[in-house]
Amino acid sequence: MAQDETKHFDMIVIGAGPGGYVAAIRGAQLGLKVCVVERENLGGICLNWGCIPTKAMLRSAEVFHLMHRAKEFGLSADGINFDLPAVVKRSRGVAGQLSGGIGHLLKKNKCTVIMGHARITAKGKVSVKTDKGVEDLAAKNIVVATGARARELPGLEADGDLVWTYRAALEPVRMPKKLLVIGSGAIGIEFASFYNTLGADTTVVEVMDRVLPVEDAEISAFAKKVFVKQGMKIMEKAMVKKLDRGEGKVTAHIEVGGKVEKMEFDTVISAVGIVGNVEGLGLEEVGVKLDRTHVVTDEYCRTGVDGIYAIGDIAGAPWLAHKASHEGTMVADLIAGKSAHPVKPETIAGCTYCHPQVASVGYTEAKAKELGYEIKVGRFPFIGNGKAIALGEVEGMIKTIFDAKTGELLGAHMIGAEVTELIQGYVIGRKLETTEEDLMETVFPHPTLSEMMHESVLDAYDRVIHM
Repeated sequence: MAQDETKHFDMIVIGAGPGGYVAAIRGAQLGLKVCVVERENLGGICLNWGCIPTKAMLRSAEVFHLMHRAKEFGLSADGINFDLPAVVKRSRGVAGQLSGGIGHLLKKNKCTVIMGHARITAKGKVSVKTDKGVEDLAAKNIVVATGARARELPGLEADGDLVWTYRAALEPVRMPKKLLVIGSGAIGIEFASFYNTLGADTTVVEVMDRVLPVEDAEISAFAKKVFVKQGMKIMEKAMVKKLDRGEGKVTAHIEVGGKVEKMEFDTVISAVGIVGNVEGLGLEEVGVKLDRTHVVTDEYCRTGVDGIYAIGDIAGAPWLAHKASHEGTMVADLIAGKSAHPVKPETIAGCTYCHPQVASVGYTEAKAKELGYEIKVGRFPFIGNGKAIALGEVEGMIKTIFDAKTGELLGAHMIGAEVTELIQGYVIGRKLETTEEDLMETVFPHPTLSEMMHESVLDAYDRVIHM
């Protein structure tokens, strides 16, 4: 393309996931001329192959589980079964509907969308390889929002048949009978929960000393107890050393307690973390620093190269869509000359949609102690809540952690029905610098699950009523 054919913008966003498309829309709202380059699907991994379709599948599993409990609720249901291709079709339909919605939003906000592979060729310049050729773009500001993909360990590589990553697990070629899930973070445990609920004999292997290792230890222990009750086999402090692939089966060599056990499975899901999509972008050539497949940034997502920002998964932990979206808004504000507040990791909630759900924000009890806080801890069980009993969801607990000296809410940790919705109350509380007094004086509606949040706070100060 000739030089005079270069298209000029105020901001070019590379990647249209929850970080990129939000940055683009916010930039357009602020009067910037914006271009978005996406190589695959608008909405990125989260919307197309992550957060959204997994929740759709987990909802199907939840309904299936409830159908089996019909008698408890005075109902009858016979011949309960599932149609896995139909479950997957619904999941893909939900993702497709939302991806189309992103396209509509970008168009409505007058953002130019180019489908293709982008490369930063120089400061302020981007070359995009499309189906029709190459397009040259220029902008004073470039936002890299290319996300991440599944990490693959040597010898445990996915093949889409016997060994799956999240992508194959979302479009399964069969229903696993005997399933091995490697890794018990959010992705691993959600797939373990889904397939176990549908009847797969499920084993989860975790290299750390507990499942859901980023969660509070008490929540992890509670989760393990429930998962085992549901029929899962949980192997902690264990490592899959190698996989022998045969005809329709995989023999896993699992090291645990210094010994190697051989176990046979028909399907393996590898969920051992993610790596940033940094290849082929020309980042290092223009001076952007990388650290183990992630872009090094400051708290404002600036890379150190003037005019180049990195947001979302590519910019490091926590690898969460809502963190990416807020970073996208912040960067757009900065580019437009507005004041912006950096996103603090300890203010971001983590949610895992297994059964029961897990959600948390702030410091774990161990982390708070490690940081030198003198703490007060409150707990309240689901079994003590009227709404939980009425729902038939009595397995769960809410835990709150306060600074004993100031009353600051340091952390909140939950496991049980709908806790991914409840956690936001504590997120707002932390943002508003709420103290225990504020929370204790707040009137929570009855009967609701949210009352347990109140009771947990009361418990931390020896004022709990219903326990």
